[in-house]
Amino acid sequence: MCLTRHPEKTREEFQDYWLNSHGPFFQKHAADMRSKKYVQSHTLTSPLNDAFRESRGLQPEYDGVAEVWFESEQDMMEAMGSPEGQKLGAMLHEDESTFIDHSKSAAFLVREHEL
Repeated sequence: MCLTRHPEKTREEFQDYWLNSHGPFFQKHAADMRSKKYVQSHTLTSPLNDAFRESRGLQPEYDGVAEVWFESEQDMMEAMGSPEGQKLGAMLHEDESTFIDHSKSAAFLVREHEL
């Protein structure tokens, strides 16, 4: 997920909540979701980001990137399709809504190719 903070949060507030509240909440339930790994990448507030964006005509950066790793797409779908997974998904979405602007964020599945 490429995350944009809730408009009422500063980047610092967003990243603090994500790391110290949502992260532990997610990790507490990671096994139930069959998640193998959870990574938070917090965007730095840096003039280098501004220069990079301006030099290439890019869109504004996201406030962070969340990676949730699963054994397979099928394993993820089975876990999230179960009654427990659906309940947990709703709880996670409710918590996310307090610090993430979902309308300006993106979520997608990927396959990693290490070169």
